[in-house]
Amino acid sequence: MKTVSDAFRAAIAGPVTTLAWCWRLERADGLVLGFTDHDRTICFGGLDYLADSGLAGSEIPAGLGLAVATQDVAGALAADAITEDDIAAGLYDGAKVEIWRVDWRDPDRRALIRAGTIGEIRRAGIAFTAELRGLVQALDAPAGRSYQRRCDAALGDQRCRVDVGVPPVRVGGVVADAAEDRILRIADLDAGPFADGWFRHGRLVWTSGANAGLAGGIRADRRRPDGIEVELWLRAARPVATGDGVTLTAGCDKTFATCQAKFANTANFRGFPHMPGNDRAFSYVVGQSGENDGGSFFN
Repeated sequence: MKTVSDAFRAAIAGPVTTLAWCWRLERADGLVLGFTDHDRTICFGGLDYLADSGLAGSEIPAGLGLAVATQDVAGALAADAITEDDIAAGLYDGAKVEIWRVDWRDPDRRALIRAGTIGEIRRAGIAFTAELRGLVQALDAPAGRSYQRRCDAALGDQRCRVDVGVPPVRVGGVVADAAEDRILRIADLDAGPFADGWFRHGRLVWTSGANAGLAGGIRADRRRPDGIEVELWLRAARPVATGDGVTLTAGCDKTFATCQAKFANTANFRGFPHMPGNDRAFSYVVGQSGENDGGSFFN
């Protein structure tokens, strides 16, 4: 049961209600935006909830249990609020959302109806639809470890312990030229030369230019006489210009061989490289050779 203030209870108990929906969005970069379906801007909590923002919400389902409840919010792309470039850049992915029911005559009479995060965002022309996921969504996040051959740590985290802040694991450079904002030739590298595929599965972060602060995954890289050519999985969210600064982080395919040869970090490998495969698990003992007798596969 949701607890509301006496003032809000009085606001909804009268013969005529003056209620509006308000949405508060807080992006990961700290930007906070407010929107309302009322025809006038509503202000509370130090934030202006913009009127005529083109936002409209679907019904909010509610039920017992731990099923993830979702709601859709549809709206138009406004240049001074939510832009297509910001959505493409992923700035709204995982943004925190609060949904308020507010008496527009007296915003102090309000109730927090739901909180959650932004899920999938779908775009069509100048409109968008964002999925709002409830707080129970956090319970769907994987926890614990899996018994698998490959490492389940992230490169450079507390379990991996590789120092990703120094060359050749992480290097800086500038864009010499770009094709389709996705295939980039990077020059003036801090270190090198690098073998083909050194940055495959790695990450590119823009340090200057229109994309500064954004990042993208690296699909492939090839050595060039004057640097390297990097192919991104997705094109940059904003136009790429010659001279834009980038940092490149080496890729890791999570195998024991890569951990040993590329990072010399086998002591911190978080997988099980010597686990038997399906063919060995379902095989049978072979005569007197002792093969497949259930003993250690490694020793």
